[in-house]
Amino acid sequence: MPNIDLHCHSTVSDGLLTPTQLVKHAAARGVDVLALTDHDDIGGLEEARRIAAEKKITLINGVEISVDWRGQTLHIVGLNIDPAHLQLVRGLSSIRDGRTVRACKIAAQLDKFGIHGSLEGAYAHAGEGRLIGRTHFARFLVQQGYAKDMKSVFKKYLVKGKPGYAPHQWAPLSDAVAWIRSSGGRAVIAHPARYKLGKDALDELLLEFLALGGEAVEVITASHTPEQSLLFARHSQRMGLLASRGSDFHGPGESYFDLGRMPELPPNCTPVWHDWNRVM
Repeated sequence: MPNIDLHCHSTVSDGLLTPTQLVKHAAARGVDVLALTDHDDIGGLEEARRIAAEKKITLINGVEISVDWRGQTLHIVGLNIDPAHLQLVRGLSSIRDGRTVRACKIAAQLDKFGIHGSLEGAYAHAGEGRLIGRTHFARFLVQQGYAKDMKSVFKKYLVKGKPGYAPHQWAPLSDAVAWIRSSGGRAVIAHPARYKLGKDALDELLLEFLALGGEAVEVITASHTPEQSLLFARHSQRMGLLASRGSDFHGPGESYFDLGRMPELPPNCTPVWHDWNRVM
């Protein structure tokens, strides 16, 4: 059985390793099939593909798209996308432009709270010309001693009701799924247990996602407890969704699962890769 990891991040978004370092790390951990799914950016795929070929890893073209659904931020992973597809490229570019606007708002909020230099500090962690996100602000805040670690800094500063929170409207769910599908990819709801949804709202999300052409849900991922993984395995069966498996790896010291070191999918799931000839 191949070791498959379909969710991870490089320095192109908010990971700590470059695409080259990430693929080499995956190879050292025995990963056979890897999807690079940077947030709203596909700029690392070409570099990752070159190294994956050297390391005999099957690289899946991926992306994780930031989505707004009923006022809540969701993430939709696209697998087996065409990174040259114009509709997808334009859509991701528009989201990245919005990220720049949001970063300025976050910095202004932190400035009001007496935390100065956060925009420059966040960009220092992102790197020149890189996508900017809350994780980069979090690393700056930890570095400056405002919190002890990444988990606590998010809770203290960067979520709704806290000093560094800035509301933002992402792409509609319908757009994200359409971009993925039109590029030949398969849309997956990332880490569904992270969203604050009651049973009725969750069912409505899954039904809408299916109606739009979404096909899968992450069952095994870093933010799921074993009980949550079993719950979403049942949801995938009940709704006719495929099941995905990904570490959501961001880097050493920041991730609960290392690359390729997650539990297997429950046996009653149909894997998202079940019809990928190059994987089976």
